[in-house]
Amino acid sequence: MVNINVFIQLLSLIDRDIFKKLVSKYNSDKHHKGLNSWTHLVSMLFCHLSCSDSVRDISNGLRSTTGNMNHMGISRAPCKSSISYMNEHRDHKLFKDLYFALLDNPWNKEPNQRSELRALKRKVYLMDASVIPLCMSIFDWAKFRSNKRAAKLHTVLDYDGCLPVFMEITDGKVHESKKANSFSFPKGSVVVMDRGYVDFKWMNMLDSNGSFFVTRSKVNMKYSVIKSYESDSMVESGILKDQVITLSGESAKRYGGKKLRLVHVLDSTTGDEYEFLTNNMQWKPAMVAMIYKQRWQIEIFFKHLKQRLKVTSFVGTSQNAVQIQIWTALIGILLLKYIQKKVIYKWNLSNLVSFIRMNIFVKIDFWLWANDPFIKKKSPDKNGQFGVF
Repeated sequence: MVNINVFIQLLSLIDRDIFKKLVSKYNSDKHHKGLNSWTHLVSMLFCHLSCSDSVRDISNGLRSTTGNMNHMGISRAPCKSSISYMNEHRDHKLFKDLYFALLDNPWNKEPNQRSELRALKRKVYLMDASVIPLCMSIFDWAKFRSNKRAAKLHTVLDYDGCLPVFMEITDGKVHESKKANSFSFPKGSVVVMDRGYVDFKWMNMLDSNGSFFVTRSKVNMKYSVIKSYESDSMVESGILKDQVITLSGESAKRYGGKKLRLVHVLDSTTGDEYEFLTNNMQWKPAMVAMIYKQRWQIEIFFKHLKQRLKVTSFVGTSQNAVQIQIWTALIGILLLKYIQKKVIYKWNLSNLVSFIRMNIFVKIDFWLWANDPFIKKKSPDKNGQFGVF
């Protein structure tokens, strides 16, 4: 008989020693108004995993776990005013640093099997930004457009594991290319990005540092073709042309006058033509197309973050409260990805979240269940009903 519920078993994955060091670093329990840092973290993770809509739901939900609070490491359920106060005043960097500390934890460093790009023995990073619309009258700090408010998640995803290794949360007005200079990549790595990051001065820096990039060219890009390769075998595999180019005009100055490669690919499903731009001259054209195709993984990540956890609606309105909710969501998705990796059963993330949400306070052996979630049917008796005699 298991005496602790599913939520407590998930909380046990967080190294409390790491968390205590961060609490000491930020002195985040000073003037904590009855809600210490650990209780705050527990409350926000409960918000995400239970899909709570307000601080009242968080408070009432945790209050319903009488007899289990000591196992959670909290003395009493927080009141809604305490949660609101701490969301506004406790530094969000505590939860940001906890996410990256857990990401660097040895239990997360097990090798991930690449479903694609097995032949590419390089680190691959996926770059994109996602906009979270906000209410104009409440989130006045989140500038976006004249009649809209939004926050933007500038994200770099490690293709191995599909978890962010860099994220910066800004108002929606900050363009992707403006944040590109904040990112640094190890030599020899591959950076995959969409057209929003096409800044030839920054791309020149990537090339000079020994990194490779793959992106889509802009429609108005001006260039001259140096060489062009075409063949029937290439067309059969969906590659229309493979060109070596140099940029023209101001773009040429920004990129240092160096050569680039432009691969024209035909999508056999839609009939659309795509042009992929890269600084690597050695890869096969099909490899360039396959690398860009993997950029879709960051879109899947944003979908999971927004649909499976509590990121599109917020229980606090200040910038700090929004940041805390997003960083605790990332901690939650990190724990879920770890569970996916450790258990035998091949879980879809949405199904795993749904199960946890429905059984968050049920006392079962979570790991035993997660490895073998469904009761197997017994095979019928070969002798039929007379097998009982």
